[in-house]
Amino acid sequence: QVQLVESGGGLVQAGGSLRLSCAASGRTFSSYFMGWFRQAPGKEREFVAAISWSGSTYYADSVKGRFTIPRDNAKNTVYLQMNSLKPEDTAVYYCAATSGFSSSYSYTSFYPYWGQGTQVTVSS
Repeated sequence: QVQLVESGGGLVQAGGSLRLSCAASGRTFSSYFMGWFRQAPGKEREFVAAISWSGSTYYADSVKGRFTIPRDNAKNTVYLQMNSLKPEDTAVYYCAATSGFSSSYSYTSFYPYWGQGTQVTVSS
């Protein structure tokens, strides 16, 4: 079992930055494929970014060039650095983890472990 706890959400003006953190339990964090998803009110949960155990990164087109997903295996933590935020980035952001690897990293069904979510609100 893996437990994930997100933090770092909040209210920010458009054009600003936020860094979300996702702390994971367990001794095998370095072997996990980690992802970030978000869900806006009335919308489905959507893929934002992912990072493999080897450090390969993947991004949704809507955030490419603005968000990055570094990980610190020594701290069992993955981050989502969000720059140039837009009002349409407003959502609850969720961290997810899996021990597998597949080209299906952008699908919620790929991840068995989820955090509780953290709210990000971007004002215009």
